[in-house]
Amino acid sequence: MKKKRLAIRTVILLVLAAAVGYTLYANFTKDDIQRVEVGKTAPDFALVDMNGEKHKLSDYRGQGVFLNFWATWCKPCEREMPYIDHQYNNFKDQGVKVLTVDVGESRVAVNKFIERHNLSFPVMIDSDGQVQTAYGIDPLPITFLIDKDGKVVRSHTGELTEATVRQFMGEIKP
Repeated sequence: MKKKRLAIRTVILLVLAAAVGYTLYANFTKDDIQRVEVGKTAPDFALVDMNGEKHKLSDYRGQGVFLNFWATWCKPCEREMPYIDHQYNNFKDQGVKVLTVDVGESRVAVNKFIERHNLSFPVMIDSDGQVQTAYGIDPLPITFLIDKDGKVVRSHTGELTEATVRQFMGEIKP
C-alpha cells in the first residue's frame, strides 16, 4: 500500500514538474509579437483625445510623431511624463507631434493623472484595445518614433530619461 501511494505521488510530482517546465519553456521561447517593424509604415489609427479632438496618425504626415503608450498605474510611465511634456513644449514648433495613448483606463483616472502632472500634449484612451493590438503593446511604457513619411524609425520599450526623449524628438524632427 505504501509503495503504491509513493508511486502515485511520484507520478503526480513528475506531471507537475513537466507542466512547470513546459510553461517556463513556452514563456522564454515565445516569439515577441512585433506587429510594428522599423522601416515600415506605422499602422494608422484614429482616436479622440481628452479634449474631444480627433487624432488620425496619417494626418500627421510631414511631421515627426512621438507615439507613447502608457497607463496611470505604470510607475515608469509616470516618471517619464514630465520629460515628454517638457520636450514636447521644446519641439512642438519644430514639426514634432506627441501623441500618447492610455491603455484603456477610465476617463476619470486619466483626467486626474493629466491634471496632477500638468500635461499639455494630446492624451487619448484606447478603450477597445485595437491600437494596442495593432502595435503589439506589451509591456509598458513603449514609445514609437515615426518620421515625416509615416515610417517607424525606432521603438523603445521601458522608461525614458529626459535626455533620451530630447534625442528621440531630435531624430524625428523633419
